[in-house]
Amino acid sequence: MVVAKIVYASMTGNNEEIAGIVEDELQKYGVDTTVTEVSQAVAEDFEDADICVVATYTYSDVGDGVLPDEAVDFYEDLKELDLTGKVYGCCGSGDKFYDAFATSVDDFAKAFAETGATQGATNVKIDLAPEADDITALEKFTKDLVDKQAAM
Repeated sequence: MVVAKIVYASMTGNNEEIAGIVEDELQKYGVDTTVTEVSQAVAEDFEDADICVVATYTYSDVGDGVLPDEAVDFYEDLKELDLTGKVYGCCGSGDKFYDAFATSVDDFAKAFAETGATQGATNVKIDLAPEADDITALEKFTKDLVDKQAAM
């Protein structure tokens, strides 16, 4: 059985909702999926998963986008792992009001790339809460992850 681990950081609830959408989609494909809020997660949990997903927001302070405080240790620990043979995907919400729109999504993708994991889907960035078009994008994101993992 294929196993997926989703870790999310959410201040407003948007990324918790995004993680739930991805979880529901993965389960439609028969993937055993676990979702954990980042402050309750350890990066090593990804070592036991076939598909690894991070859904995060970007904290914007005077236009600069930075990782959420509660995700920094997880991020640093992630970069130290060897996730060769795993598939990853990154998604999250941001606010297009800020110049640094959803940059933490890209930061996590770079961290995963350092682990040797294979990117399974294009990053998905959502302006605030997910709407119909965003849900469609997350459905494609999930299908791409499952297809990439099946091809490995």
